[in-house]
Amino acid sequence: MLPWTTYEAMTAAALTQPETFWLEAAQRITWKQPPATACRVRKDGWYDWFTGATLNTCHNALDRHVENGRADQTALVWHSCATKEQQSITYEALQGRVAGFAGGLRALGVGKGDRVLISMPTMIETAIAMLACARLGAVHVVVFAGYAGPELAARIDDVAPKVIITASCSFQGRTAISSTPALQEALARATHTAQACIIVQRAACPTRLMAGRDYDFHTLELAAPVPPVPVMAEDPLYILHTSGTTGKAKGIVRDNGGHAVALALSMELVYGCQPGDTFFTTSDLGWVVGHSYGVYAPLISGCTSVIVEGSASASTIRTLCAEHAVTCLFTTPTQMRLIRQESRHICPPAPPTLARIFVAGEYADPTLLDWARSYFQRPVVNHWWQTETGWSITAHFFGLHEPEPTNLANEIGRPAPGFRPVIAPALPGEPCGEIMLALPLPPGCLAGVWREHSIHAPDLYLDDTGQYYRSFDEGMIDTDHAVRMLGRSDDVIKVSGRRISGIQIEKIIAIHPAVHSCAVVAVADTLRGQRPVAYVVIDTGADTPPTADDLITEVNKTLGRWTGLRDIHFVEALPTTKSGKITRKALATAQSL
Repeated sequence: MLPWTTYEAMTAAALTQPETFWLEAAQRITWKQPPATACRVRKDGWYDWFTGATLNTCHNALDRHVENGRADQTALVWHSCATKEQQSITYEALQGRVAGFAGGLRALGVGKGDRVLISMPTMIETAIAMLACARLGAVHVVVFAGYAGPELAARIDDVAPKVIITASCSFQGRTAISSTPALQEALARATHTAQACIIVQRAACPTRLMAGRDYDFHTLELAAPVPPVPVMAEDPLYILHTSGTTGKAKGIVRDNGGHAVALALSMELVYGCQPGDTFFTTSDLGWVVGHSYGVYAPLISGCTSVIVEGSASASTIRTLCAEHAVTCLFTTPTQMRLIRQESRHICPPAPPTLARIFVAGEYADPTLLDWARSYFQRPVVNHWWQTETGWSITAHFFGLHEPEPTNLANEIGRPAPGFRPVIAPALPGEPCGEIMLALPLPPGCLAGVWREHSIHAPDLYLDDTGQYYRSFDEGMIDTDHAVRMLGRSDDVIKVSGRRISGIQIEKIIAIHPAVHSCAVVAVADTLRGQRPVAYVVIDTGADTPPTADDLITEVNKTLGRWTGLRDIHFVEALPTTKSGKITRKALATAQSL
């Protein structure tokens, strides 16, 4: 039960008495040694949470629920869109498999603080590997299963894993892709040599194990089970690489204590979930949403988590929601656009238990959100967070008794507890600019970055004063605390000295019912400095597709001709990252060639 009923009361508590606020929030999880203090400044200038306290994240996700009456409750449901397989596993069964696999890892020499690299698609075994590392106090490093050899080798050299865990294959669509060639190339390229490789053999594409190097995953599960190993709250739980906005991939380090506290709070406060509810995220476990809300947050909160391998269709999502009584669905705007395209002329009733839907990962335009509300007949909201923060910076709070303001329905919401955003305007007097967050960040955010085989303060993210975290996102803050997103800092277009976000133009283009998706980028202009160029994908089967003149006219009517939009390219698809985000930089680069 949350101790506040209104957003104002919650915010005031977090701002005026942060130590009390977070020590009370820390009571949501089980500690070996409870914390006496909340936040402490480190020697390197960054911050640790709940220093001196001890716990085990795996115990919080599994053992305590088994001990407290949830042994027979389903913990994980896995569905493969590629093979059509489906598995469910109870808390007790998952605890047994995790404890056994942790014993197998220990037998291979894995212990507290060792890194374990996991290159696997979304599977039950992926979650088992993550939780087994947490059980031992080892640090898991999950990477996208589709990485080629050079990219995988770079991750190996960066974290120097003692053990590498992979599956014999992953899937592109329904086509099995052997993981062996990429693994072999990565091992040959990397300067670091792992002590062992662990393979999950999949029926679609089994591989031959190399004697002396490779071990079978399921055989290791049969090892003598090990109990959870207590770790310090500030000890690392995992490293997750992100390119973010500063170029080269960085290893974001997440701690144990702050991470568990923040995720436990967020499940009730943001998502309105209670123990026993079912949470469904469509994210790959290799991304931060998969870490936070595919595995850790639901299990720490005693919920059931539904995870999927591959891109789920509208019918698959509806079926899974109905079959497993899903309470909360968490997906991406890209996935929602695919659902809209597939379900153009079909609108069956939403599963009765589905209470609300969240999207994140990139900007969701109001037209898409309005369509989703009409299609699902449920609340659908956007919220903003980053790999670095691990949970939402701004959100809509379904755990509070008061309803969310209707005027915020299409915005990214208001700051979550502990996040204190300010605007750094690019030009004096402008109400918009880069959103920066006052330090310290709340628990659950990055504990540092992994560099040269140790944890360092995230200096690349700090402003010149060292007092603010740079989000590299542009926006504005209203008097009612609402944060309004305008896009990435490098997506802002400067036309004849005036600044406009590409998202502002995208919103207008997206209103046309035949537009599936769009992206606006800046190109050089000898007269204006920069001008916008739009790339538009038309919905398959659209009855009346727009012309370029139609869309330009709408932009001019809404924003004015000063924007200089005159080029619209109709394309079959927009370039995206492996996690589904539109890569506007790729479009801008192609336009300049």
